[in-house]
Amino acid sequence: MSQTCSPDSTSDELLTVPQHVAIIMDGNGRWAQRRGLPRSAGHRAGTENLRRIIEACVEYGVRVLTIYAFSTENWQRPRDEVAALMKLMSVMIDREMESLHRNGVQVRHIGSLDELPRGLQAKIRHAVELTSQNERLILNVAVNYGSRREIAEAVRALVCSGISPDEVTEESIDQRLYTAGLPDPDLVVRTAGEMRLSNFLLWQAAYAEFYATPILWPDFDRAEFFGALVAYSQRTRRFGGLSGAR
Repeated sequence: MSQTCSPDSTSDELLTVPQHVAIIMDGNGRWAQRRGLPRSAGHRAGTENLRRIIEACVEYGVRVLTIYAFSTENWQRPRDEVAALMKLMSVMIDREMESLHRNGVQVRHIGSLDELPRGLQAKIRHAVELTSQNERLILNVAVNYGSRREIAEAVRALVCSGISPDEVTEESIDQRLYTAGLPDPDLVVRTAGEMRLSNFLLWQAAYAEFYATPILWPDFDRAEFFGALVAYSQRTRRFGGLSGAR
């Protein structure tokens, strides 16, 4: 069923809301550098902004939000920056989890926990367990996530299950991805002007609409998010077919 929303009670503009929005939150470092601040300050500003976008998703009726928080390639960044990011994620869980749970947000982790600090692993597991029955919004947090690794793990799971080559289908792979059981993203948003997926949801985003904006992530506020939803609602999704074809 289509849903509609408006940016505020005085707007006449209505739009079709995507069921699943995925966001590549890019530009924290550049945001900080432009202000003469350390990159860690940009990451802190980025986490503050995430709260606003989660609230907007709940308000507008988005059912699933997937955020790219830390990729498998991000381990290549300077050690002190990686350590700061790990600490920031831990602090954010401590600070935000009660509110997320109270507001009906179900937190899921996609990616591998193995390389993460043990304390952070425990906090992520607790957050997932605590919010597992919530239904207002599913928040997928991609930490230590890489789409190629995800697909490789799904294939390994198929091999281990003893499935025959003839039984390997798109559906059998899909059921073994981190996002099994969830709808594919309708809209992928990337901030900071880059025009690539960066190993994010390569399988799931095959027919997602892509929205790129030069706005840096800490400045991608509620109004900017609504603009992305408006752009999505103005597109015709054909999934490889022709518009209006029968």
